[in-house]
Amino acid sequence: MKEIKVGRVVTYFAHPEAAAIELGDDLKVGDTIHIKGHTTDFEQEVESMQIENEAVQEAKKGDSVGVKVKERVRCNDVVYKLVEE
Repeated sequence: MKEIKVGRVVTYFAHPEAAAIELGDDLKVGDTIHIKGHTTDFEQEVESMQIENEAVQEAKKGDSVGVKVKERVRCNDVVYKLVEE
């Protein structure tokens, strides 16, 4: 699997455990992401995504999205998308 940088975390919301991510590439529900930072390092599937509190299936470069995350993330953590080589 290859990793492509798709964005960075700008905010973390403890309840409901979601990350606000600024996208530098496209992302869609079903993609597997890897969030990595100074103390963060985990992979998960994107199960739900929102833009301004509206559920969306995909987002484009330049969008700011909310993604439900399974662990705490921090500002400036980098978000990568895993893709088949």
